Amino acid sequence: MDTEAPPGNSVVAVGPGRTTPSTGRSAAGGRPASHPKAIAHDPLAALRGLLARPLSSYYLLLASSGLLLVIGLVMVFSATSVEAYVTSGNPYASVTRQAVYALIGLVAFWFTQRLPVRTYHAVARPLMAVALLLVGIEDLAQGLVSIGALGAPKFGPIRVDDLWLYLGPVQMQPSELGKLALALWGAGVLAQAGNTEKRLRDIAGNLLPGAVLMLLLVGYGDLGTMICMAILLVGLMYAAGVRLRVFGWLTVIGVAGIIPLVLIQSYRVQRLTGFLSSPAKCNVSDPNDPCYQALEGRYAIANGGWFGVGLGQGHLKWGRLPNAHNDFIFALIAEELGVVGCFVVLALLGVLAYTGFRIARRSADPFRRIAAAGITTWLVGQATINIGGVIGILPITGLPLPFISDGGSALVVVLAAVGVLASFARAEPDAARALNARPPDRWVRLLWAPLPPLPEADGEPGRRPRRGGPKPPANAKTDRPNRDQARIPPPRRRRPESVRSEPTRSAAPGTDAGAGRATGRTRGVSKTRDGAAGRSATPRDRGARS
Repeated sequence: MDTEAPPGNSVVAVGPGRTTPSTGRSAAGGRPASHPKAIAHDPLAALRGLLARPLSSYYLLLASSGLLLVIGLVMVFSATSVEAYVTSGNPYASVTRQAVYALIGLVAFWFTQRLPVRTYHAVARPLMAVALLLVGIEDLAQGLVSIGALGAPKFGPIRVDDLWLYLGPVQMQPSELGKLALALWGAGVLAQAGNTEKRLRDIAGNLLPGAVLMLLLVGYGDLGTMICMAILLVGLMYAAGVRLRVFGWLTVIGVAGIIPLVLIQSYRVQRLTGFLSSPAKCNVSDPNDPCYQALEGRYAIANGGWFGVGLGQGHLKWGRLPNAHNDFIFALIAEELGVVGCFVVLALLGVLAYTGFRIARRSADPFRRIAAAGITTWLVGQATINIGGVIGILPITGLPLPFISDGGSALVVVLAAVGVLASFARAEPDAARALNARPPDRWVRLLWAPLPPLPEADGEPGRRPRRGGPKPPANAKTDRPNRDQARIPPPRRRRPESVRSEPTRSAAPGTDAGAGRATGRTRGVSKTRDGAAGRSATPRDRGARS
């Protein structure tokens, strides 16, 4: 027999242990979702409750990136302490330099998380121009040296050394800055194009010229970074709603462009042939063999086993494994911390990826959504390329592992990009309402981060409330108004004309007796609602009495 639900309470079909949205109770036993037995029946209920909090994205981002940074400093010390002691007598030389870059990166993180979205709109185009200029100077110096037109790669105070650019005492990699510049500039261009589905002609005149120029300039000297930028560009276009067939055409064009870039550099051809050749044909005793680094990395992974040989106890880093502190630091993690340590690193990277895409999905502003998706795709793609090259499923490209590998410019730019994500996480609609409803102390806002703007639906766009944010909404369970709403008295109603007029003393002939009794109950009313004296009888009342 069909039953009908009582009015005002919707019935929602849920699985066992799920929480019904209408009553907030668990489907198993009718208990609330926070009840211990309901949580025991549905173990993911507590996790969903934590993820439903307004600032969950912000705290997940801080936790995952902070733990990866600490693991990176520890592993850099483990990889470089012995060689640093042999060369300089100080085992802390390399890790101290990396810690200084980490401190600079934390300052960059603090600065970028404080910036509003309009500032990112303003600096995106100049930052892209500066990155193109620096990469162009680097490629020009290397090209002039290769053809003999320039004796040394140097223009006044600017000096080029492989992928490094020296501006006086400042040392940097322009390609690392180009990643962040491409993410912000591309997000701004795609956000201005609107929310409609985009064809190839919609991005051919605004996005592709600058992006292709950046890819070509970077790909001349660093093919791995160019591939990472291409992955970043794919993330930007996918978040902006570009048609899938456009990705097919761009993939074909990209593969056709990568082939000449591989052929113009002999070491790239050697890496590709070493990746495609069988390990049995490689000479393990020759460090110049194309397969040597890849095979030593696999030996380090096999030597670690499940739990590793112990932190600092790995021996392949002592001259056998090339770039153990940089490109192949994941192999060192596998040797010293084992499969468990690798799983921890991969889990933290997975949390970072989930948080970045969560921020992109929850952002109402198109620029924030596209930029967050692009930055997350960049970090995850770079980590995938690095780890894939170490374990042998991808060619070796020389890309560092984000947060962990030794390298100053890469670490500073990555932490600055995480600061951009943190700024977007604080600007999520629920997070912005929560922060403005209960703002922190003034000194906390001055030292850490200001309050984010409220969503447009809660007030003027880009404005913050003057006194502690919006009023808290009514209780969803009891519909009870908040304290400020309870202070407002209800509006007074004007009494009907029959109540305000003087009642009749007797009912007119032919009238209903009940009406006479009803009017008799108003005989005691001597004053009106506003305090004036009672009104005199109207002519109609005098006629009724006569």
